[in-house]
Amino acid sequence: MEILINVTPRETRVALVENGMLQEVLIERAQKRGLVGNIYRGKVSRVLPGMQAAFIEMGLERTAFLHASDIAKLAYAGEEAEADNKPADIRDLLHDGKELLVQVLKDPLGSKGARLTTHISIPSRYLVYLPGGSGVALSARIEDEDERARLKEVVTTCLEHEDNPEGGYIVRTAGEGASLDAIRADMLFLNRLWESIREQSPSAKPGTLIHGDLPLPVRILRDLLDSNVEKVRVDSRETFASMQAFTEHFIPDMASRVELYAGERPIFDFYNIEDEIKRALDKKVPLKSGGYLIIDQTEAMTTVDVNTGGYVGHRNLEETILKTNLEAAQAIARQLRLRNLGGIIILDFIDMEVAEHKEMVFAALEKALEADHAKTQVTELSRLGLVEMTRKRTRESLEHVLCQPCPTCEGRGSIKTPETVCYDIFREVIRETRQFKVQEILVLAAQEVIDMLLDEESTSLAELEEYIGIPIRLQSENLYSPEQFDVVPM
Repeated sequence: MEILINVTPRETRVALVENGMLQEVLIERAQKRGLVGNIYRGKVSRVLPGMQAAFIEMGLERTAFLHASDIAKLAYAGEEAEADNKPADIRDLLHDGKELLVQVLKDPLGSKGARLTTHISIPSRYLVYLPGGSGVALSARIEDEDERARLKEVVTTCLEHEDNPEGGYIVRTAGEGASLDAIRADMLFLNRLWESIREQSPSAKPGTLIHGDLPLPVRILRDLLDSNVEKVRVDSRETFASMQAFTEHFIPDMASRVELYAGERPIFDFYNIEDEIKRALDKKVPLKSGGYLIIDQTEAMTTVDVNTGGYVGHRNLEETILKTNLEAAQAIARQLRLRNLGGIIILDFIDMEVAEHKEMVFAALEKALEADHAKTQVTELSRLGLVEMTRKRTRESLEHVLCQPCPTCEGRGSIKTPETVCYDIFREVIRETRQFKVQEILVLAAQEVIDMLLDEESTSLAELEEYIGIPIRLQSENLYSPEQFDVVPM
């Protein structure tokens, strides 16, 4: 895998490329930096017993959301709080005006505020520190049992030498193969950082950022740079210097893999990333076989429809459908990462009659999703041939970051035909003449609508003039959208 980083004064973009294909894009803008992982001093603005949640004021545009399940009970209900799994009432944990330390779980999405937790977690290169937790856990992606046992022993050994071994630790995937000294250095760093946060918190005013996560380029090195990454190329000397300093301090054996890109062509142009990003905004995704996907992203869910298109196969219909669905399974997994689609996702594969073929497609989908860094859950094919799945959503999708609803169709994805607009105009003309005494009607509309009124609808326009007994004058407006028009009584 290669990581390409494009830096401009107001925006940083990161592209993850595997086998020459763009797999994922991350974008961070100066005015809209991601909040996930940031720790704030918050203040309860409103408790909602019916939802078992509270709105938290933390200095953002919208109040954030904190559910009772995301509150560390012992920290807010006293040491005598029950340790069982019985859910606590939000009113026993919080009250209006209470101040508390919170961490962002999910960025604000659409009209929703950020999702918060009081279960603080602080990541480093190899570990995640849980101040309110206990024990040692390991990433499920570390599969070798011997390595899991070694890592658990290493972390336990480090904890035995700590003066204040409070809290728990999770060994990240990057910790596989890490030495005892490297893990101990991470642990010391995390302990010092947590002490700094604890010291700042009591005196901080509500809405204060206590701890912010690393900038995107450095965060990428912390989270993704491992033996699977061949090169990390960045086109900014200043960013390259900060990344080099980070790798030399925390992962010196990987420092040689970070390079400065000094080519004349922009780095994303040179690797054809710009074209891939443009294609990732299209609804239609072509498949090599001739089939295609249609991806529709809505507020409630995302749907993916698989079609054979121009692919007719060489044997029979079932073989054609199987080949298309298998290729679609790979493409879907890539598109989910590339577009950063989250929440509920419905996959409509082409109907298959053979049970073995269904199992093959489902297995191919699960295998393709293994490379996804976001957590996914997939259900078996339903009777209707649909696969229901969820993908963890912590930030806006690529489309929501780069685009906004069309001002013409207002996000519907379609606009009225010129014929429909003509009939809207006819009704508005009648409405205006019944309300006001006028001598003439002026109709302002887009050129294509005016053309239709003078051509296909000219007879209807003449009949309308005769019916109202008032002349109608037409005027085209180049700045009007196809749906926009004005009927002006004169």
